[in-house]
Amino acid sequence: MNSKTDIPRSLKGWFIVHFIADTLFAVPLFIAPVFLLDLLGWKSIDPLMARMVAAALFGIGTESLLCIKLGKDAFIAMLNLKIIWSFAAITGFIVGLSQGLFGNPAVGFSLLSIFTAFNILWIYWRLYFKKQESTD
Repeated sequence: MNSKTDIPRSLKGWFIVHFIADTLFAVPLFIAPVFLLDLLGWKSIDPLMARMVAAALFGIGTESLLCIKLGKDAFIAMLNLKIIWSFAAITGFIVGLSQGLFGNPAVGFSLLSIFTAFNILWIYWRLYFKKQESTD
């Protein structure tokens, strides 16, 4: 696996899906954090921190799209970042749910589920590349 074309199309597709998901959530979170988080039942809202999360979503999502035309090393670096980010978010959601920080726990569990699904997906692809490296 040395060329840009050796990246599976399905992984590129997931990177595009991730860009879209991040952007769809980041835009309203950045523009109207209080409105969005109040709508989702957040008990405590810090607009600055919400915008910082939106900035992270913009950065990770946009880089996911930009690296589509790059090679294996770029994908591995992004997968590592995505695994770390989603694992930290999962931990945060678990702590938040256990402390009753969600006015609507269903929202917390939904977000936890989304981050968990993406984390599993990114780990799968990271292991895919690890397996490829061991056979090269």
